[in-house]
Amino acid sequence: MAAAPPHPRVLMLPLSAQGHVMPLMELSHRLAEHGIEVYFVNTDFNHARIIRAMEGGEGNQTGRVPAGIHMVSFPDGMGPDADRSNIARRGPAASDARRVEELIGSEQIRWMVVNVPMTWALELAATVGVRVALFLPFSSAAFALRLHTPKMIEDGVIDENAPLEQRRQDPRGTEGHLPDVTKTSTAMALADSIVSNTFQEIESGALALIQKAVLAVGPLEAPNSTPAAGHFWPDDPTCFTWLDAQAPGSVVYVAFGSLAVFDATRLQELADGLALTGRPFLWVVRPNSAGDGWVDEIRRRVGGTGLVVGWRVLAHPSVACFVTHCGWNSMMEGARHGVPFLCWPRFGDQFCNRSYACDVWRSGAELRADERGVVAKEEVRDKLERLLGNEGIRARALLLKSAARASVAGGGSSHQNLLRFVNLLREQ
Repeated sequence: MAAAPPHPRVLMLPLSAQGHVMPLMELSHRLAEHGIEVYFVNTDFNHARIIRAMEGGEGNQTGRVPAGIHMVSFPDGMGPDADRSNIARRGPAASDARRVEELIGSEQIRWMVVNVPMTWALELAATVGVRVALFLPFSSAAFALRLHTPKMIEDGVIDENAPLEQRRQDPRGTEGHLPDVTKTSTAMALADSIVSNTFQEIESGALALIQKAVLAVGPLEAPNSTPAAGHFWPDDPTCFTWLDAQAPGSVVYVAFGSLAVFDATRLQELADGLALTGRPFLWVVRPNSAGDGWVDEIRRRVGGTGLVVGWRVLAHPSVACFVTHCGWNSMMEGARHGVPFLCWPRFGDQFCNRSYACDVWRSGAELRADERGVVAKEEVRDKLERLLGNEGIRARALLLKSAARASVAGGGSSHQNLLRFVNLLREQ
């Protein structure tokens, strides 16, 4: 029998979308710091994107992926020109079970960390004798909602046979995904542990609704001094000189994540609304999010008032607020940096997260569409002015910042949960 490896080995298996890869990569960094060896599985397509992003930014792959993290990739079963915008069609998927099984055997892996949607991986774990930690890439409230969806269907709160447009009136976070949602309880039963990118101080109520103990280890974000890994697009350093020239707390930061796509009318109204405020703004436009030619058109429309760049930055002291789609990674990032949210949710759990920002944390406001279904420029201007003029919102955002940073500091709730998880992974 081969000798056991000197360090525990863990396989990370994310759903192949930016919002799932990024927090699991940050968790991998934390585990590697504690002597855990991580085998991080991407699709070949996303693996190439990550490597290009690393090489295109400051530093390189060697500097960004620390010792103890091994990057592994498998085909996603799609052609080179296939449309990968639909998450449900992307791999690694059940067809890669054999490759995952071979990797587990050859590297003597004893644990897998997998996303909630990857139920096939949980079923595989039972056959190959590895333990599984279920990773929640969204809020614990959204997970609790998923767990209770079968009961809501039974009670008639949700009509699983209704057309999607009617189902949009049901509790947000379930729309369009009922087959996956109803498998959540099964996935939880198969898991040995649950790990979440959240922290106890902001989700204690939701965490209490989950029948199995959850190790809340968030916010999972790269420290300011460390380049983020796992991004599909390189950071755009051109914005830092511009940000440095702005007054503290003056810049409106706009970013809508890795999936949202907007039509010309909505982009035009948003650009005009930002310009109406007269405030400086930094707008992150992901490649292909706005259609061909729209980045240049946005730049032309806003003139010198704002800067339109290729990817992210939120930690800079000049940032005053965050116009966001309310993806959970963005909510955690915003909380950690103490900025108010101007919320424009698009689908899924983003509506649940909007409720957190506006109704529970009370550190945000919501953009509302008009009768055309368009957020008008006047709505953008008025909500920004109201948000930035509200000292109570600003104070509550700073309280979130304090709580988030305390949670990951030594002795904090998330730090303690991370140590518990490391000790669990060390069990053979």
